Amino acid sequence: MLIAIVSDTHDQIRNLRLAVDLANGRGAMIMIHCGDLISPFMLRELSRFNGVVHLVYGNNTGDVHLISSACGSKYPSITHHGHLGIIETGGFKLAFTHYPQMAHGLVATGTFDVVCCGHNHRFQVEKTENTLLVNPGEMLGAEAPPAFCLLDTAARSVERIEVAAMMFSQDEKSLMEED
Repeated sequence: MLIAIVSDTHDQIRNLRLAVDLANGRGAMIMIHCGDLISPFMLRELSRFNGVVHLVYGNNTGDVHLISSACGSKYPSITHHGHLGIIETGGFKLAFTHYPQMAHGLVATGTFDVVCCGHNHRFQVEKTENTLLVNPGEMLGAEAPPAFCLLDTAARSVERIEVAAMMFSQDEKSLMEED
């Protein structure tokens, strides 16, 4: 199974849109967002993903009420987990948070196959015993090209995918104004 892992989108609609399109094209079934989504209008982009989406807060929380209340209701395919998400699929255990320090603590428990985080905007894949730590880097595109990761659970491999930036369309501007 392929799982898309994104983080630190910081309201960059075009970058998230491209990541969703690429993840859909590759057949990812789950998307994990490791925080700093920020605005409720970004949920519409996440809802375009063909599978289920799991989301946690970051340190840039945006409108927590609108985001958390829209997940599961207005956007039934998106589950909001607060600050720590834990899912299991096909016997594969995955935890995700925004903060690398918390992620390292989760790795140390040895409970999870993969632990994902974001926050520092740096791509990182590290194996400790039987647990992979994955930080997909930033989707913002401020310090590095915007990118996300695809995790292949069968191969236990991670592929980093850069997304190309494009100009905002009128539709994207309208999205920001609607929510």
